Amino acid sequence: MAQYRKRPVEIEAVQLRWDTWSEVCEFVGEFPDGMRGVYVDENDKPRDDFPGDRPDGRVARIGLLIPTLEGTMLAVEDDWIIRGVKGELYPCKPDIFAVTYEAIGAPS
Repeated sequence: MAQYRKRPVEIEAVQLRWDTWSEVCEFVGEFPDGMRGVYVDENDKPRDDFPGDRPDGRVARIGLLIPTLEGTMLAVEDDWIIRGVKGELYPCKPDIFAVTYEAIGAPS
């Protein structure tokens, strides 16, 4: 079977957290149709209304619905929002991001 290596590519990304919400908004720019911020309940379901703090005492998580070519995807708190090589946006789980990407410079 043939083997392939992923080409090195540089991307821009921001991590979705309460304290980076303004960075996320700046990074995304004007939200395209279908993209919106949501709350995420304890079952990882998006909600428009604030579900309240979680039973474990943690604050409810934020999320972002992102329209992609594969359909609408939900980014939850701590996921990375990546801008791809064609300007497309998509979420990436922190563990996948950590093994796939490395920092090459500070944000400008």
